[in-house]
Amino acid sequence: MRPKLISLLSLMLFLIAGSSLTAASANKVKFPDEPPPRNDVKLDNRVAVPMRDGVILYADVFRPIDDGKYPVLVSRTPYSTERAPSSYAEALFYARRGYVYVFQDVRGRHESEGKWEPFRDDIEDGYDTVEWAAKQDWSNGKVAMQGHSYGGHVQWRAAMAAPPHLVTIFPLVASTSLYHDWITLNGGWRLSFNFGWGAVRQESRIMQNVGPHTMDAGPEAINYDTVLPTLPLNKMQGLVGRNAQFYKDWLAHPDYDDYWKKINVEEVFDQIAIPVHTLGGWFDIFSQGTLRGFVGVSHHGKTEQARRKSHLTIGAWGHSPSRRVGDLDFGEHGNASRDALQLHWYDYWLRGVDNGLDREPPVRLFVMGRNEWRYEDEYPLARTEYKNLYFHSAGRANSVRRDGRLSWDEPSADARPDRYTYDPDMPVPSVGGNNCCGTPTPAGPKDQKDVESRNDVLVYTSDFIEEEIEITGPVKVVLYASSDALDTDFVAKLVDVYPDGKAYNMAEGILRARYREGLDQPKLLEPGKVYKLEIDLVGTSVAFQKGHRIRVDVTSSHFPQFDRNPNTGEPFATSTTVKRAVQTVHHSSRQPSHIVLPVIP
Repeated sequence: MRPKLISLLSLMLFLIAGSSLTAASANKVKFPDEPPPRNDVKLDNRVAVPMRDGVILYADVFRPIDDGKYPVLVSRTPYSTERAPSSYAEALFYARRGYVYVFQDVRGRHESEGKWEPFRDDIEDGYDTVEWAAKQDWSNGKVAMQGHSYGGHVQWRAAMAAPPHLVTIFPLVASTSLYHDWITLNGGWRLSFNFGWGAVRQESRIMQNVGPHTMDAGPEAINYDTVLPTLPLNKMQGLVGRNAQFYKDWLAHPDYDDYWKKINVEEVFDQIAIPVHTLGGWFDIFSQGTLRGFVGVSHHGKTEQARRKSHLTIGAWGHSPSRRVGDLDFGEHGNASRDALQLHWYDYWLRGVDNGLDREPPVRLFVMGRNEWRYEDEYPLARTEYKNLYFHSAGRANSVRRDGRLSWDEPSADARPDRYTYDPDMPVPSVGGNNCCGTPTPAGPKDQKDVESRNDVLVYTSDFIEEEIEITGPVKVVLYASSDALDTDFVAKLVDVYPDGKAYNMAEGILRARYREGLDQPKLLEPGKVYKLEIDLVGTSVAFQKGHRIRVDVTSSHFPQFDRNPNTGEPFATSTTVKRAVQTVHHSSRQPSHIVLPVIP
């Protein structure tokens, strides 16, 4: 049955038999209130924490003023514990509510000794810091970790080492695989983020001044618009006075090799023995890490407690909870207090507070379009029906002005393919999407009208929706495509078209064609050969409303969020030349290109 309409018979059966929703799913989602502070705070500044190799890392320790033993939260940051008042707001929040908060500069950053090399030492240093914290006079031996973004990443790394006193972690907006969802998105090089966050800001011990690179400070200022189009990529950082070795290393390891595997928690989910609460946003740059983290531990965790007690919260957010992201306001219920959520979790696991956490379903997700929160028992949802929405056209799907259509009906045998030319010198600009952190491609849903007006973008649009269709879960586009290039990219977006014609991106993905058989198995294309290519759009939860339309955009660039594939087959870091590529997308009954949607009955 097509999910376009719910028939009267289906509705009667639904009412008689009961829906596949769990009882918990039907309950109204509750968020804990933020409790008032209870304690004054002592601060021990620049406390030495020795690592196993003799390097000293320094931490500020915030603790309740009354002497005693308390549970400990460890937060590790590359951004300085002294950077601004907002940097230690969380430390004060938890210390005033009965926790010792160990706030540490990671190795080689700010006050801590050692060599700064992002990601590489966080497994051992996390373990050593947790065990050090557990043995202090003010500790009751129960330790958790806290932090977001890089501060969430280090929690996963410490958990990989399984320190005996680590009770739980709560990674917010965090990566699980530095290769798959930080440096790349499944192989597509995240240029603006890697360059803006990495080479520009993180080269040395001290956080770099980013003003000249992100602000319009006059004609003499260096800015991304003039720098990011530079080729080759491995010379780019020299234009802004940077020479970060770790950035050179990232460029030198474009494939998923041992350099990345040793720091990937996804390789060792079966060794994670503690409960984990992941929190993130549908439009966050690390949304894949948020989702895979929960799925990995809940399916493969080492202990029953890890598998059954881990939680997921994901909202209509970018890199931090808010009610508005991009061009859309998701209403008064869209936001949530992340501090209250974390405290609720820590109080249960570290203090033994009977606050109802053990009776809450493990998944809390926000359904866009409906703009409401819902509890679920798992992710992806067990009741999901994966439906194919097929591409159709008369061979002229180029731009929103042409004839590209989406339909639940399978295409005909003689359907003509669509073609477009991808020119790396004129890439499709990044407009919204999953990004963060002051780089020049703001995150979130943005009207795609300018993108969809281009002839190098294929646009496939459904009929007007007659009754709401909810899409919640992993999304992918299956392309039967060929190119006259040795290597190229394919980009796809799932778009919600409003009745007024505005079209907002709700999920996106990229495939570098050389990785079609695996991210550790690069293989160039045979020009002209048709391949079945799968583009992972990660996931979303959106209820397409009556009068809206579902759309899929397909193209070959998303710049500067991702680097431009030069189409030459040469290593992308050193390539100095580019060539145009003619791309062909087939959608006949034999080669039925489509999007796979996780439809919720």
